Amino acid sequence: MKRNYTIIPLFLLLFVAMVACSNKSRNNADSEGKQPQSTVNVPQFDADSAYQYVKAQVDFGPRVPNTAAHRACGEYLVKKLEQFGATVCSQQVDLIAYDGTLLKARNIIGSYKPETKKRILLLSHWDSRPWADADPDEKNRHTPILGANDGASGVGVLLEIARQLHKQQPELGIDIVLVDAEDYGPHQSYEGTHKEEQWALGSQYWAQNPHVQGYNARFGILLDMVGAKDATFLYEGYSEEFAKGINRKVWNTANNLGYGRYFVKERGNTVTDDHLFVNRSARIPTIDIIQCSEETGFYENWHTLKDDMDGIDRNTLKAVGQTIMEVIYKEK
Repeated sequence: MKRNYTIIPLFLLLFVAMVACSNKSRNNADSEGKQPQSTVNVPQFDADSAYQYVKAQVDFGPRVPNTAAHRACGEYLVKKLEQFGATVCSQQVDLIAYDGTLLKARNIIGSYKPETKKRILLLSHWDSRPWADADPDEKNRHTPILGANDGASGVGVLLEIARQLHKQQPELGIDIVLVDAEDYGPHQSYEGTHKEEQWALGSQYWAQNPHVQGYNARFGILLDMVGAKDATFLYEGYSEEFAKGINRKVWNTANNLGYGRYFVKERGNTVTDDHLFVNRSARIPTIDIIQCSEETGFYENWHTLKDDMDGIDRNTLKAVGQTIMEVIYKEK
């Protein structure tokens, strides 16, 4: 390759040297006094706060559609988002479960800077599994679960992010979408046909009927089972198919923050989850941060009665929450 050289007059060299000395003196003053400030001030995610939001949901009991606990928790979530300055709307909708059960479902949406066209979508499901059908004790397999990790952890992280957004908003608009009826899929003993569309009913509805006509976002991030101790998050299969670049953005951010032991840069399972329908129907490139592995499957207490607060770890909540905040606050 040929290089082009330019002859620089002597007086310009002297001028450049003077400017360089001036800048060096200023930098030395900064290092001896106040440190130079980052161009983007990312708030600190409070894991204790997120933990309390997880606990508050679990304290309602199982959040199964058509129950009093579900209705009460829905009201709590709306009030928290309103308290944190979001523009809040709900989609009250009747959804039909795989077995014909009519579910009184509610998608809850909290928007920041709703007038801004450049947007980021953050999602989690807030319902809990109606049956502990993976419980080792067969007697428990028709008992609803608390869903501390499977459901409440992702919502707890998003509520803490909402609290931070209320204090300092990033450049882009943010939509927090809490979808319902994700976990009312077939019981493991169901002898009928198992289909992808029997899961994630609330996100299917939202993806086809968004809260704003013509809604679009630059990308989406789904949180599901993000609170267990020593959790590892791998590149989920559908996320790689539809939003590989967003996977890299998030995992690189996590590793740069020192959370590489949580966000492992390896391919994981392919999971039917809310993001699948957001990708297919809303056509928003959306990833799923979810604990799963080829060796152990999902979170060890997945769909069992042990999915309670004993399984929630503040360090994991911090790793996920701070990573998401770093991503959304630095997006331009």
